[in-house]
Amino acid sequence: QVQLVESGGGLVQAGGSLRLSCAASGSISRINAMSWYRRAPGKQRELVASITETGDATYADSVKGRFTISRDNPKATVYLQMNSLKPDDTAVYYCNADIRRLYRADYTPYWGQGTQVTVSS
Repeated sequence: QVQLVESGGGLVQAGGSLRLSCAASGSISRINAMSWYRRAPGKQRELVASITETGDATYADSVKGRFTISRDNPKATVYLQMNSLKPDDTAVYYCNADIRRLYRADYTPYWGQGTQVTVSS
C-alpha cells in the first residue's frame, strides 16, 4: 500500500503565506514527478506546480513568482511554499506523485486526500 498524506492548509489573509507538505509512505521503490493540483469551487482541477526527481520545477502562470515547490527525496516529501496569497488561490490542494512500488516495474499516480486553503480578502 502507498499513502500520500498532506498537511499545512488553513485560513490566511490575503498577502499571507502558507506551506503545504505531502509525505509519501508505504512500499515505495522510487518516486518520479511530484505535483500539486488545486480545485476551486465551480472550477476544474488545475496543475499548480510540478517537480522532477532531480529538482526541475514548473509552475502555472497564475502562481509563478509567488509559489515554490520543493522536495526531500530521502523523506519522500514534497512541499509547496505559498507566498503573497490571493483570494483566487482559495481551493482544495491535492498532491500527486508518480510512484513505483517495490517489486514493480511500472509507475502509478497516487493522490493525497486534499487540504483546504482559504484566503480571505
